[in-house]
Amino acid sequence: MIKTEKILHLKSCRGRKVRVVREHYLRERVPCFSSLCQAGCVNDGKVLAGEATHYVVPDAGLVVDYLEILEFRELQGIVFTQTACQAVQHSKGRRQYNRLRNLLKDPRHDCVLFANEFQEFSYCPREKGESQEKWQTRCVYSAAVWYYNHLAGLKDIVMITEDQAAISQYNSLNSGVYVISFQDYLENFWPELQAARDLYGSISQALLEKESEGTEKEYSEHLPAEVLEAGIKSGRYIQGTLKVNKHRAQLEAFITMEDSSSKNTELSSDVLVYGGKNRNRAVHGDVVVVELLPKSEWRGKVTALTEGQGEDKSGEDNQSKPMPTGGARGMTACLFSFFGSNLFTSLNDEVFERNWRDYVVTFPPREATQSQSRNSQRVLVTPWDPRIPKIQISTQQADTLQDHRVVVRIDSWESTSLYPSGHSIRVLGRAGELKTEVQTILIENCIHVPPFSEAQLKEMPVNTPEKPWRVDPAQVAARRDLRESHLVFSIDPKGCEDVDDTLSVRSLAGGKVLELGVHIADVTHFVIEDSLTDLEARLRSTTYYLADRRYDMLPAILSADLCSLLGGVDRYAMSVLWELDAHTLAVKKVWYGRTLIRSSYQLHYELAQALLNGEQAEVPELARRRSEEKDAKLAELTHALQMLTHVARHLRAQRDRGGALELEGVEVRAQLDEERNITALVPRQPLEVHETVAECMIYANHWVARKIQETFPHQALLRHHPPPRQEFFSQLVDSAKAKGFTINTRSNKALADSLDRAVDPEDPLVNRLLRMMATQAMSQALYFSTGAFPQDQYYHYGLALDRYTHFTSPIRRYADIVVHRLLTAAINMELGVGSGKASASNKELEEMAHHINNKNRAAQQVQKLSTELFQCLYFKEKDPQTDQCCVADAIVYAIRDNGVLVFVPQYGVKGPVYMKNREGQVVTVGKDGTCEWQSGSVRRFPDRISITCSSGSTTFRLFDHITVRMSVHSSRCHADSLNLEVISNRPHQSPEPQPAQSQGRSHLVQEVVRLAEEASQQAQEKQALNPKLSAEEREFRQSKSPNLYSLLEEVRELALMDPGMVAA
Repeated sequence: MIKTEKILHLKSCRGRKVRVVREHYLRERVPCFSSLCQAGCVNDGKVLAGEATHYVVPDAGLVVDYLEILEFRELQGIVFTQTACQAVQHSKGRRQYNRLRNLLKDPRHDCVLFANEFQEFSYCPREKGESQEKWQTRCVYSAAVWYYNHLAGLKDIVMITEDQAAISQYNSLNSGVYVISFQDYLENFWPELQAARDLYGSISQALLEKESEGTEKEYSEHLPAEVLEAGIKSGRYIQGTLKVNKHRAQLEAFITMEDSSSKNTELSSDVLVYGGKNRNRAVHGDVVVVELLPKSEWRGKVTALTEGQGEDKSGEDNQSKPMPTGGARGMTACLFSFFGSNLFTSLNDEVFERNWRDYVVTFPPREATQSQSRNSQRVLVTPWDPRIPKIQISTQQADTLQDHRVVVRIDSWESTSLYPSGHSIRVLGRAGELKTEVQTILIENCIHVPPFSEAQLKEMPVNTPEKPWRVDPAQVAARRDLRESHLVFSIDPKGCEDVDDTLSVRSLAGGKVLELGVHIADVTHFVIEDSLTDLEARLRSTTYYLADRRYDMLPAILSADLCSLLGGVDRYAMSVLWELDAHTLAVKKVWYGRTLIRSSYQLHYELAQALLNGEQAEVPELARRRSEEKDAKLAELTHALQMLTHVARHLRAQRDRGGALELEGVEVRAQLDEERNITALVPRQPLEVHETVAECMIYANHWVARKIQETFPHQALLRHHPPPRQEFFSQLVDSAKAKGFTINTRSNKALADSLDRAVDPEDPLVNRLLRMMATQAMSQALYFSTGAFPQDQYYHYGLALDRYTHFTSPIRRYADIVVHRLLTAAINMELGVGSGKASASNKELEEMAHHINNKNRAAQQVQKLSTELFQCLYFKEKDPQTDQCCVADAIVYAIRDNGVLVFVPQYGVKGPVYMKNREGQVVTVGKDGTCEWQSGSVRRFPDRISITCSSGSTTFRLFDHITVRMSVHSSRCHADSLNLEVISNRPHQSPEPQPAQSQGRSHLVQEVVRLAEEASQQAQEKQALNPKLSAEEREFRQSKSPNLYSLLEEVRELALMDPGMVAA
């Protein structure tokens, strides 16, 4: 080891240059991480494959500017030097540096890190007068030469750089080490990788344009980080996440603070930042710092309806009034108080941490493009998300990409520019096409779900007619065999193929003891921790459900076959077995472990309920049995169902006594065609057997949570549901009061009892809407590591349980896979087998929980946006003036300054209905109830809105039924939205008998799918000679038809029609 000194010239937060001298140690033995190593390096972890034709070493400047191209999985054999990584850290910040670190750790990418600055023969001390860039390039070249010599010339080394002087200087110095430009490298070595070359051109153009930007300041400079940190500690500044109001994106944004982020005791809620200038280049999702203005300059939140507005989570304070919007001085931030019109304001809005992502934008029409030069155009593109400001990009394809959706990334937002600068990534397609809009929804929610790779599928077991999968004898010996001793059966939606849970119940000890069993697919037997399949599942975290398709978390060989607990086949399971006192149903003993099961019956809900009701029903598994044997088996099955129902009623009663909530969600089932594809979603009739299965799953989740938390007090993955903030209940309380009901929100028990009493016998929709409002007020249930919270915060408010987790759906939720591994470790620890330690630390588990929570929120949002997309596509083809499908009954559930919010039960649609339009006209009602627009005025009250005009006055009250007409408001750049217009103040009377409630929505999905399939079929007929899927279809349409069981459970949990619904 050789000791030397390393001199660093750094720049402080205040901009001062600092000279730092550090001790630096050089070693001869530094791992090369190549499978071709001839020197016996200790290469622990990922190594470069030997199949690559060459190794590529990118220059530091190239890694800084073009990292996203180096992320292409097709590029193999990449050696990132320590010099390049440090350049990214110093010039691009923590976010980009972490991105590079994650790339290096990801085994799916063939790249490694070489610590060239610690290798004795590759280290290059910086020469006097040498620039930082020249020194970095010399270090990288020296590392490339060392690599070639270290591997004894077995592999050519290609150094890629954007420095033409370096290419001229180094290219001919060493045989076997080539120095070329990145553009030449992509064109000559990867000619088929068109996407990488296009991205290179886009980034290069953006870098050229950045050099020519002006110097006039449009925004103030951000304060140094050390000043911001000191201000946060002293309480002068407030840190939080910027959330832009999508309905008033130009004016209103809020700072959402963490509980400990502010020392200001007056702050009880979010801080409002008023005006785009006052955000000082902050973008929705950024972590920012603000300074409050004097109270005299505080503002109120606008309470008038805007286009496409739905309900706010808070229920919005009815007393907050709009204020004049002009004359803002400096930077203004205001706190909106839910208890009145008191507001906070600020003098400073500083970006603390960027959270930029990929954005989908639309190019303007030709007349709006502004040419920057003869060879390129600088174009202002409009993001699909209205909360994001316009982005300026440089492109030579502005005319070609008119009315197209394009993915872009923001590179920077300088104080001299009104808009952020970025570059394009790829083209999605023409705006308005179904395929393009679906891709847009996925990208906008950071969801990337390509087909499973060949390497991932190679990890999967084989189950074909030629080579059927069989139970391993070693597993039979290691597991508890329940195949002969237990009557195991499943209860799922009709046609379900991926059954991940089964049940059993039997009498023991002469009828004194009941044994209840929940058996879950043992996914972790097939998905090995840190395998490629496991990493992909962790990245996705959940199965994503859209209105017409799904994207699986696991390959189909597992989700629909070997991990599906189908009837009559042997399967591996993770089981929980309780021994209960037959009279009191008190728990006497609990057993956890891996089992081998064979399900005897694969029941669907309607069949199980029919058996419970004593009705005549045909069980497919008994169809070929003799009459006597069939009767005996049927009696045995029916008795088991009855015992199961008895236990479930007791479990539900226990939770009810603790304050469990029954909130409003949409129950649907899928309608299948002959090819078992979903053609429609129809209402699911509530059956007691639904609750029976749900209670057993909740019980299993609860007891597994207890087990893993007691074994690993600081490293267990649980799920808690924090109590909601009381101010969020304001709309619920006020609305119920308008109908004469009193809602007590002091506890979950009080709330549940109040909702049970708030029933209008003449209108069942009143209670449904009140439960929807309660759902909207709920905080979101979240995964967490037990080491991150005190035990009193483990509580699940909605289920009234002290500990809860997810264990019962490992096929579609990665959290359940983590819990299965924790349970296995707990069992092994109890048996004295294995290390007896959890596989992840508290910090790692908390990071994983945060990732899973983010993905769950994305799944929720994707499902909601997909539903809205199909609603708009359905109504877009209809004439609202003549088509009776566009006219429906609606019920008023909220009052605003210039209108009301309504719920349309037939289609599950919520939206605004204006009582005053932009021209100042108001809705007037004739003698027959029909509505028209006239001059007049509106006045808002807590429970009603009154309209006065020359012909008289009209009042619309909470929970009134009115008739609305639905049409589509089209947008070039953003998502289409439904427009609701009141046409009568009376309930809608349909001229023809209507299908069951919400049947129209199922017809909606069916109709849109049919039209899309017809269009697709016509396109296929035109391209009969070339039926290959497009690149976009191969990438995004992994699975067109959603799986039945997973869809139903996901819809129930994520509440397809009620996005505020909080899952258990």
